[in-house]
Amino acid sequence: MDVVRRVLLKGASATGVAAAALAAGLLRPQRVLAAQWDQNAFRAKSAADALKQLGAESAAQSKEVVLEAPQIAENGAVVPIEVSSNVPGTKSIAIVIDKNPFPLSAKFDFEEGALPYVKVNVKMGQTSEVRAIAEANGKYYVATREVKVTIGGCGG
Repeated sequence: MDVVRRVLLKGASATGVAAAALAAGLLRPQRVLAAQWDQNAFRAKSAADALKQLGAESAAQSKEVVLEAPQIAENGAVVPIEVSSNVPGTKSIAIVIDKNPFPLSAKFDFEEGALPYVKVNVKMGQTSEVRAIAEANGKYYVATREVKVTIGGCGG
């Protein structure tokens, strides 16, 4: 019975401290919840429009951007993609899948000193080019790879 009482008291005191910090303005959850994101780029219906909204329509091919994705995805509902950037000063990484209804699948922003690496599972309806775009020092760098999506895993 004492264990339950201790847990209850700890939880109540932690809640009280958090509420006091929130009331004093020390915690600002609206800054996290109101994070800026590029609605127009995510709503773009073509890869060209998404790249234009990102400002990356003239991205240069680079071996410094490493894109790992399967050559054949047997299940288009879960396609693992791994991207890392060796370009110094990388600020963001975006993943664009050309033939998806909304080509911009993901965009990650990095603070200075963070390791520019992401690993995500994306959904692909059909065989398409996948692009990983890294932004560094006001320039854009891209790596591409075609991923073949089979229907039902039959290898077609």
